[in-house]
This record gives sequence, structure tokens and C-alpha cells, in this order.
Amino acid sequence: MEAIVAPPPPAPPTRRRNADTTSTTSPPSNHQPHLLRLPLRRNPKPKNLSLIHPSSQPITPPKKSKRRRKCDTTSHILPLMDALHFPITIDIYTSLVKECTLSTDPETAIELHTQIITRGIELPLTLLNRILIMFVSCGLLENARRVFDVMSVRDFHSWATLFVSYYENGEYENAIDVFVSMLCQLDVMGFSFPPWIWSCLLKACACTMNVPLGMQVHGCLLKLGACDHVLISSSLIRFYGRFKCLEDANMVFNRVSRHNTLTWTAKIVSSCRERHFSEALGDFKKMGRVGVKKDSFTFSSVLKACGRMQNRGSCGEQVHADAIKLGLDSDSYVQCSLIAMYGRSGLLRDAELVFEMTRNERNVDSLNAMLMGYIQNGLYIEAVKFVYQMKAAGVQPHEPLLEKLRIACGSSNFSSMN
Repeated sequence: MEAIVAPPPPAPPTRRRNADTTSTTSPPSNHQPHLLRLPLRRNPKPKNLSLIHPSSQPITPPKKSKRRRKCDTTSHILPLMDALHFPITIDIYTSLVKECTLSTDPETAIELHTQIITRGIELPLTLLNRILIMFVSCGLLENARRVFDVMSVRDFHSWATLFVSYYENGEYENAIDVFVSMLCQLDVMGFSFPPWIWSCLLKACACTMNVPLGMQVHGCLLKLGACDHVLISSSLIRFYGRFKCLEDANMVFNRVSRHNTLTWTAKIVSSCRERHFSEALGDFKKMGRVGVKKDSFTFSSVLKACGRMQNRGSCGEQVHADAIKLGLDSDSYVQCSLIAMYGRSGLLRDAELVFEMTRNERNVDSLNAMLMGYIQNGLYIEAVKFVYQMKAAGVQPHEPLLEKLRIACGSSNFSSMN
């Protein structure tokens, strides 16, 4: 017979939180509002897609990103201060501008700026620069330009904000015009520009095909003795490589006293543009011998050269082994380049193996690279299946690939791929 144990004393009654009962408890003390970072206009990250081999599971569509909630603090506090006739100091306006910059809400930005103008307050230069950043962060570039044009005094931060805003939005002609005006205004005072702004200017010259201006910038940098800086030298190498001026690119490279990943990678990219694929591979090997660190962009660039060399992918396999050794084979850019390289070299099975490894990190580029591999190797049935799975997931294949597939299969039979 089992022993009878006395029941424990009853515990003090506790409140239970049920779904149908109301509770007056306050939120946890450690609850804090979500802080947003200052947004920068960069290229969006590729969406992750769960696409796998056409012969296995179907594609799931990409998840939609949540929209950023509007920040109402600034829009609520302004009418309240007006109603209470509360004196608003410069420090308060500065805090409101900072908060509006973080929220990236254009309506609130316009409302706040209108309030500041209505008050007729003489604003210091620091606050005007913050207003410029606020408008740029909210996507109101025209408003930022109007504020800039009426500024009686401008410093480097004023000019740089407008220059970067045009540059990041792809308005390279306007960015160049702003830089030239800034150069005339600030160079008189002996101002020394930071290397990053020269790098942006050289890219703007390359994107606008303005070779004469780029060469003038190079001459100016030579006069200033700034060409030995790795950021500036790599930008010059990329600029000349963009226009297939390999001799000028090599001249800049050879004059640099100390090379790093940027300069070596820029030289490899320039060699690929000039279709000097053996030289690009040689630079990649030499880069390893001298002990310079390789990054994902270095591997992505040299793999493009390997895919165009007539050696059945042997050099690409060596580069792939090097990427595995350095732990870069899981990088999405490297994987995409590996798929394209193996597909172009006729090693489709190796391309599929790399593609299977990207199951959790797939993007539009890797999908199109795999599609290109099927088309290049004449596997049109697999390519058609792949296209329909991509479109079912809401991913649009690149139009040139679809056109090649239509030509290979017959446009009348596959007109529905539009």
C-alpha cells in the first residue's frame, strides 16, 4: 500500500491573464521604442528565394517586406507647441530634424520645414546642413536643392550632401556640376578634399562617358600628390579599365607604392574588360603570392575570366578550391559567379551542385545564371521548366535569356513565356 502524503499548503492566489479578461498591468520596464539608423541610399539587398532544381520541389514566392511605420512624434508635437505658444529653441528644432531624418517621412519633413520658415528664425549653418540631410533621407531631392540654393553660407558638408545625393540617385551629370562649383568655391580657401569624394567623381565621369574630365581629374590628383592613396588609385584603374585603356590602368597600378585588395581587384577587372583573361588569372595568382587578402569581389571578377578561357573549367576549379580554402565559397556573389563559370565551361553538373548549395541564399542573379547554364548547354526542356517555376514565384527572368530560349525553341511554341 502506498503511503499517503499530506497535500502542500495552498499557494497564494495569482492573477491569470486570460484572453477574455482585462488587465491593468503596465508594460515591462525595459520596453524601449525602436531606434532606426540613418538611412543610406544604397542598392537593395537581393531577395532570398527558395528555388531549387526544376525536377524537385516548387518555388515559394519571396516574402514582402514590411513597410516602415510613420513616425508621428514630430507631426504631433508641432501643433501642440503652437497651441500652447511654447517657445521653440534651435536645440528643439535640431532634435525634431534628427528624428524626422530617422523616420524618413516626407510629409513630416515638409511640415517641419514649413514650420521653421513660418517662424522666421535665423538658422545656423549646422541646422541648415541637417535640414539638407533630412530632405535627402526622405527622398525630397528637389526640396534639398531649393534649401541649398538660398543658403547664404555653405561649407564642405553642404556641398558634399548635395553631391552625394545626386550621386546616389544616379544623377551623375548634376553631381559633376555640383563638384565643379564646389571646387571653385572651396579650392580658393585651400581646402583639401577627402579621397572618397574623388572616387565618387571618377565613377560619375565613367558613368557619363566623360573621358576628358576624368583625365583632368587624374592630372589634378597628380598635382596634389594623391594618386598613391589606394582608394583613389583603384578608382583611377577602374576608370581607365571602363574605357579599355589597359596601358593607362597599368601605369596607375605600377606607380602605387603599396597595393591592397582594392588595387589588385581593380586591375583584374580592367584586364577582364580588355579580354586579357590570362593576365587577369595571373594577377589573381600573384595577388595570393604576395599575401594580399582576396575578397568576394576579387573571386567574382576572376571567375568571369575563367569562364571565358578555353580550358574546360580547369582554372575555374582551381579558383573554386581557393575560395573553399578561404571560406568564401558560401558567399552569394561567389556562388553566382561559380554557377555562371561552370555553365559557360560546359560543366553543368558542377553548376547544379553549387546551385543546390545556395538553397538558403538564392537571388535573382543566381537564378538567371542557372537558367543561362541550361540554355548554353542545349538543355531547353529543363530551361523551360526553370522559367515557369521562376515566374510562378514572381521572379522575372532576364529578357535576353528569354529571347535566346524563344529562338532555340521556336517563338510560336513558347510565346506564353511573356
